[in-house]
Amino acid sequence: MKTRIKELRARYGMTQEDLANKVGVRRETIVFLEQGKYNPSLRLAHDVAKALKSRIDDVFVF
Repeated sequence: MKTRIKELRARYGMTQEDLANKVGVRRETIVFLEQGKYNPSLRLAHDVAKALKSRIDDVFVF
């Protein structure tokens, strides 16, 4: 799965650590999401999208 997390984080000046803290996961989880090595639960996808002020389908490309 491809994501736009890195691009959206940059838009809002967020680090991986900032995003991880906002959604309640470890920074490594954000790294794996950005690399497409981890498929998030619906809850995590929702939380990430909300933190990035985006819709789930704008953040995650299935």
